[in-house]
Amino acid sequence: MFLTELFRTATFRITLMALAAMAGVMIMQFGLVYAQMEAVESRRSTEILEGEAELLSQMSPEHLEYVIRRRATGDLRLLISSVGLFDPGHALIAGDMHTWPHGLKPDGKPHNVRIYPEEGDPYPLRLLAVTLSNGTVLVLGRSFHLLAEQKLMLRHTMLVAAAPTFMFALFLGIVLSHRALSRVKDMHEAIDRIMAGDIHERLPAAKERDDVERLAGSVNRMLDRLEHLMDGMREVGNDIAHDLRTPLSRVRARLERAVAAGDGVEGQKAAMSRAVDDLDQCLGIITALLRIAELENSRRTEGFAEVSLGELVEDVFDLYEPIAEMEGKRLLKHPQSTVVQVWGDRHLLIEMLANLVDNAIKFTPEGGSITLDFGSAPGCAMLMVTDTGVGIAPEERQVVLSRFYRSDKSRHVPGSGLGLSLVSAIAHLHEASVSIETGTHGVGTCFRIVFPT
Repeated sequence: MFLTELFRTATFRITLMALAAMAGVMIMQFGLVYAQMEAVESRRSTEILEGEAELLSQMSPEHLEYVIRRRATGDLRLLISSVGLFDPGHALIAGDMHTWPHGLKPDGKPHNVRIYPEEGDPYPLRLLAVTLSNGTVLVLGRSFHLLAEQKLMLRHTMLVAAAPTFMFALFLGIVLSHRALSRVKDMHEAIDRIMAGDIHERLPAAKERDDVERLAGSVNRMLDRLEHLMDGMREVGNDIAHDLRTPLSRVRARLERAVAAGDGVEGQKAAMSRAVDDLDQCLGIITALLRIAELENSRRTEGFAEVSLGELVEDVFDLYEPIAEMEGKRLLKHPQSTVVQVWGDRHLLIEMLANLVDNAIKFTPEGGSITLDFGSAPGCAMLMVTDTGVGIAPEERQVVLSRFYRSDKSRHVPGSGLGLSLVSAIAHLHEASVSIETGTHGVGTCFRIVFPT
């Protein structure tokens, strides 16, 4: 079973493919050498045959016949394996060729001819037949035994070189596959523990030096994100229970008092009106939470387009300037002649800016001011809302963006603690960052939204 799993691993299959490619390259290399050896030996044989034929043809007929008869004791034996001198009728005069080679033409060109001896197996020769001045035909033949020995040696070399190479590659593939299989087994065991409920378990990722470890690292980061989201859901559930319990308890208590007191129609109407207000607060909390969940799931990206920050500021300024004036506060905007655009959902961006302005109006004392501004920098665009309110302590500037968080300074202000969470969710959907800084001259708060361009 283990060997079956081992041979099915991707590492082992890749090793086999590499081995096949290596075998193909080796066969091509040896085939090329094989062909080159044959071509070189053929050319060399041709040169030797032509050279000896030219040398022998210059001899007198008597001397030539003598040399052919005595060639076994001379240098001619070392270069030429077979020689024969034939008359014009192809009858043997001298030499070791007893018969005229079948298919040979006396055209002075080399030919590869298969010789069929009276005894033994046929063998190939490279023959050259030259017609001499006296009409006789000189036939010279050179054996292919040297080339055959070289080819045999080449084949043996290929086998000797290929066998240990392939065995080592196969062994290396098995070792690597076993290592990969062990790592996958560890990951399977970790996944089983995670599925069993141990959400703190993580896959073995080490230093992420290869693809498997990098994949495990990505899965671990995904699990960290899921664990964070699950913790956030538990916290949200607790916060919802806590925040809804108070208005619902008030509704129940007021209705019970109205029923017990028997104040008549007017009293019951007043109790019902206050109960409706408390229920509206509950519905507002639920609506805000659903809104944040929708944004965090990125379901609104299909409505993205080019949006001008200047137009956003103008719209929100026109909407909230009368509200700020009614509460004795000033809503200001910095005049801008430049056009700064971002990629996003116009309605969501207006909602985000409106939440920031509404939040600033709530926490700015009477006579204070709220300023809207926007600008650009290399690679980014910025949207700023600055107020002269009570400010936010540095240690609270991150937690105020979480759900239901309300600092001690805001306990007396009506609200659910979800406005800045909605701002953070919209900014995250637009891949923007939210930073909270101290306002102008060290007074109040400045919310800075930085969009990538």
